[in-house]
Amino acid sequence: MSSGFPLPSALPGRVLIVVATAAEAERLRDLPARVVVSGVGPVAAALATAAALRSGAYDLAVSAGIAGAYPGSGLAPGDLAVSSRMIHADLGTQDGERWLGLEHLGLSVCPDTSHFGHFAAWDGAADLAQRAGAALGPLLTLSTVSASTAEAAAWETRFPGALTEGMEGAGVAHAALLAGVPALELRGVSNPVGPRDRASWRIGEALAATRRGLETLLGAATQ
Repeated sequence: MSSGFPLPSALPGRVLIVVATAAEAERLRDLPARVVVSGVGPVAAALATAAALRSGAYDLAVSAGIAGAYPGSGLAPGDLAVSSRMIHADLGTQDGERWLGLEHLGLSVCPDTSHFGHFAAWDGAADLAQRAGAALGPLLTLSTVSASTAEAAAWETRFPGALTEGMEGAGVAHAALLAGVPALELRGVSNPVGPRDRASWRIGEALAATRRGLETLLGAATQ
């Protein structure tokens, strides 16, 4: 029976899942994919992804984990977000009151290209989101987590439609782009972006949502 996903039939064993922490990895070790722990942040994620992609052949690199949801996204703890794009959001400069991204500075994250840190997701992302009951949209990667409603609003203004804020997705996507491998980001929502209130975080529910998305992806590949 066809899964409806544009994935190779040999995909199991050829999906790379990159997570930030060992605790996240333990929830995913039994899935039919290679799970790599990168550490926190886009640089750590990119280095771990690049090393893994050099060591084997993969058809898809997935950044997976938990994230905060932006107020305008409509997402709540326990919901799942799937990337349409993975954006290295804080690459740029402050020019007085204005924020200028790399596209306004004539700078690129890749040699010999005009690439501004906006990475397109794997072309099966929309199908996956529909099947998994997930939201589809831009997922932002920042090196410093937002901690106020004003910061959250600023990022939503700069990147309309942004769903979540994480710290690794664009790093995975960047390394995958250079290796010629499609990339995807899946994030279970643990909390709203804004003032830090760790007592309200729903990490267990967020990790369950992330696993649900990965099971949908990998299950489709094995049907």
